[in-house]
Amino acid sequence: MHQILSGIRVLELGQLIAGPFAAKTLADFGAEIIKVESPQDGDPLRKWRMIHEGTSVWWQAQSRNKQSICIDLRVKEGQDIVRRLAKEADVLIENFRPGTMEKWGMGWDELHQLNPKLIMLRISGYGQDGPRRDEPGFAAIAEATAGLRYLTGHPGDVPARAGLSLGDTIAGLHGALGVLLALYERDARGGKGQMIDVALYEAVFNLTESLLPEYHVFGAVRQPAGGALPGIAPSNAYPCADGQYILIAANGDSLFKRFMEFIGRSDLAHDPDLARNDGRAKRADEIDQIIGQWTQTQSIDQVLNALQEIAVPAGRIYTAKDIAEDPHYRARGVIETIESANGLKVEMPGIIPKLSNNPGAIRHRAPTLGEHTQTILQSIGLSAEQIKALKEAGVLN
Repeated sequence: MHQILSGIRVLELGQLIAGPFAAKTLADFGAEIIKVESPQDGDPLRKWRMIHEGTSVWWQAQSRNKQSICIDLRVKEGQDIVRRLAKEADVLIENFRPGTMEKWGMGWDELHQLNPKLIMLRISGYGQDGPRRDEPGFAAIAEATAGLRYLTGHPGDVPARAGLSLGDTIAGLHGALGVLLALYERDARGGKGQMIDVALYEAVFNLTESLLPEYHVFGAVRQPAGGALPGIAPSNAYPCADGQYILIAANGDSLFKRFMEFIGRSDLAHDPDLARNDGRAKRADEIDQIIGQWTQTQSIDQVLNALQEIAVPAGRIYTAKDIAEDPHYRARGVIETIESANGLKVEMPGIIPKLSNNPGAIRHRAPTLGEHTQTILQSIGLSAEQIKALKEAGVLN
């Protein structure tokens, strides 16, 4: 099946999560990804978290549909090769600290002059300008700077991490969106290449809903609220008789009325002060206590079955085991399996979002370190002798 981004060549210079996640997103829909790695150890993600026979299983998911070429970017010969690759590329992705690419003679001005149609995605902690541009920035710091970390957890507790590198992946998604917009402008409207500047903290900040408007208008600083959704009621995590927690979101006006009738609280269902969310929000603690008293009389399965019968949104809090065993995930094709270079079968998230005509595909496994160096360099005119000499000099792997 024809892939939407087939024929788009992306040069990925980033490492770890943000830049590579953007490239993975493009790769899933047909873009050719040439991933440049260090000849010594490659992308550090290869050694992050759980390792199987020397390589992280995370790598298998993050680097599917990519080719690996090893080039030392710190030396002139390596930089010259990257410039040759950039001249033939549609997109270049990097997530180094601002100024690094300029130090290597591969800043936006140099690359744009070399290839006016090139689109350059730059992901960094604080952006390419501003007073904090030179500070190192990782996802955890970005989440804190954007206000997310302060809100995560229970009141009075140490602010908690969400459990995933949200700052990186959110920035990667914003970056992929920026690339698609720039490709549309270039190819559909006859424009030129352009530079896309994505800051980790800004990508997270973009998702903070009414956090800033509430402060600006009312001087209100939103506080951590545990499992609740402040200002919207009822929506919380409630304890069940078997020790598990169930999420219930009965915050629609008709949902609330139907739910209260079901649990035998017609008084609340028909209370005019609770007919709309603004009234319920003022009495959220009272409502949560009543719902919690009801859920504690039953197991989580009993609560789920009951709420499904009356069409009130509810769900259990999934672990990785729950995800792997859920038939809905399987039926939707959200979980796919690939076989790594060493024969390990790895389940991972499938192609998201789903397009009806061009749904994307995992076309090949994640590459071994430098697996495609020879092929790619020969495709841009380097001879076997030149490649051998560069390898002996340590420029390539």
